[in-house]
Amino acid sequence: MKRIAVLTSGGDAPGMNAAVRAVVRKGIYEGLDVVGIHRGYEGLLNEELRPLLRRDVGGIVNRGGTLLKTARCPEFMDKVYQKKAAEVLKKYDIDALVVIGGDGSMAGAQALAELGVVTMTIPGTIDNDMCGTEYTIGFDTALNTVVEAVSKIRDTTTAHDRVAIVEVMGRHAGHIAVGSGLACGAEIVLIPEKPVPLEDVCRHLDETHRAGKTNSIIIVAEGAYHSYDVCNFIKEHMHISPSVTVLGYLQRGGMPSAKDAMMAALMSEAAIDGLLAGKRNCLTASVNDHVLLLPYEEAKSITYPVSDAWYDLISVLGR
Repeated sequence: MKRIAVLTSGGDAPGMNAAVRAVVRKGIYEGLDVVGIHRGYEGLLNEELRPLLRRDVGGIVNRGGTLLKTARCPEFMDKVYQKKAAEVLKKYDIDALVVIGGDGSMAGAQALAELGVVTMTIPGTIDNDMCGTEYTIGFDTALNTVVEAVSKIRDTTTAHDRVAIVEVMGRHAGHIAVGSGLACGAEIVLIPEKPVPLEDVCRHLDETHRAGKTNSIIIVAEGAYHSYDVCNFIKEHMHISPSVTVLGYLQRGGMPSAKDAMMAALMSEAAIDGLLAGKRNCLTASVNDHVLLLPYEEAKSITYPVSDAWYDLISVLGR
């Protein structure tokens, strides 16, 4: 193996830059040429490749976003485009491709692997909902961003005796909502995995406010409810004036936490070491605080759902 390429794909996540840096510098240390692909699979199809040297990735370890940029590429689901991408990699003498991204990015890497391309996937998504791994790069930073935002929202909520509804990312999984809800002392957390009727939300608020609680924080994962629907329902059924804050892309940005930067380095090291040891087509997974290389098919068979214990504890502590 002489030449590898690296790309970032899908939604950006804090720590992606740290992973790119680590792949480049670890690869060069091991005697490899490293090529960066801009704008993910779309950039691969458009042949947006350029060599990366040590200095090219200097100063990015604590920077959010991704130096290589990223893009959604729905056409990559088509076999015709997958074959074209494999041909591009062959044209540029790429011996292996390192992909940094979520489930969709790994699916693209697996599709290329089926065409004979050697790949490795480093999990990078703030949602922490990727199969095969307990942890994805960007999750811890997103949690800290939500907790910091809620701490500021709580000041006004407390001053005015209000209910604050905070919408966080999580279209299909509630990891951010549950983790941040537990960390910031939310009273109620609504997630897609555990549907809760809004009548029960009102009943819970009524009970806690009758017991002397004067303000509340409700965390809503975007896949559970639209936050304004929750707000309007509470207004219609209770004598409470709730407020809504949608955190949106705020959760994707900012300097990665120490944990995310460290995990990016460790997972990148595992990917390069694995390639040099003859490993092929694996996810660098975090399992029980250890970084493992899991073949794609094995990784796809393993899921890590939201913790029931964490979810239940939020209600116990938030009353």
